[in-house]
Amino acid sequence: MGKLIGLTYDLKSDWKSSPDDPIDAAAELDNARTISSLKTAFESVGHKVKPIGSAKNLLKALPNLGVDLVFNIAEGHCGRNRESQVPAILDLYRIPFAGADALTLGITLDKTIAKKCFIADGLPTARFFKATSDDDLKALNTIGYPLFVKTLHEGTSKGISKDSRVENFEQLKKQVERINRAYKQPALVEEFIKGEEFTVGIIGNHPPVAMPVVQYSIHGTTKLGNEFYTYRYVAEKLVEYICPAPIDVKLARKLQDMAVRAYRSVDCRDFGRVDFRVDEKGNPYILEINPLPNLSQEDVFVLFGPALGLTYNQVINKILDEALLRNGLLQTEAASKK
Repeated sequence: MGKLIGLTYDLKSDWKSSPDDPIDAAAELDNARTISSLKTAFESVGHKVKPIGSAKNLLKALPNLGVDLVFNIAEGHCGRNRESQVPAILDLYRIPFAGADALTLGITLDKTIAKKCFIADGLPTARFFKATSDDDLKALNTIGYPLFVKTLHEGTSKGISKDSRVENFEQLKKQVERINRAYKQPALVEEFIKGEEFTVGIIGNHPPVAMPVVQYSIHGTTKLGNEFYTYRYVAEKLVEYICPAPIDVKLARKLQDMAVRAYRSVDCRDFGRVDFRVDEKGNPYILEINPLPNLSQEDVFVLFGPALGLTYNQVINKILDEALLRNGLLQTEAASKK
């Protein structure tokens, strides 16, 4: 029997820009066609959909939201707690929802907190420190060069440019100051991992299941070396995604195992994506985990579908079914026979 599914999201078209916003300020927000694709997917299996939109729209619709479950992809607009706003409101009103809760979304948006969880659970991640222009950068840098400088709590490669890889103190100071000024947050400074880049999607809860590995190709090569994923490459569609990744089975299984361990480390639910860098000796390092990956038909998360013989609609409903099952709104085949 179909359910009434609420959809929470933030659209690029709703972003109110200010003169001091960086060019990629709204990069994480969704296009209207993504919302349309999700609505079509849910309706294809008999559900009805109630578009809600942002956290502010959600507040206006409460307390009588009138849905069975909310499918949440809202990114929020500002601050390191922005992704946690919708889940916290839904928890307050005891409304079931798909995806990670407020705590997990807060932990994972601040990449240093997520890294501390990974380290506590014995998962390899690049050495790092958090920095502002007021810090003694020479004292903080016990890693050496090259380093990689990025935003502390943003996604979609916001703030990453060809200058993000730094090889000396002057470049480091300049990039830290740029992140602090333009994005109004500390910079995350990491050991730069020379090598290749991968991502692994995960769906499920008991147990979570790793999807086929996806590899990034830039300028026609997967051997990235000192090259890396930037906002410009995303915007200009200069990155190719290859799935399944053309790597040996041993490495693929290692990446999938690490992805599931990372997912569990921060208590992800229903779906998520883990990004990796693998060095030239074949050692994987977790870059970050994203419990709110982009679900557009063009984005990397859904690309494993064809490798498993699944359509876009089937992938999306697979995620929804996990959330419905977790919330007691969907019977398993075994339970229905009792």
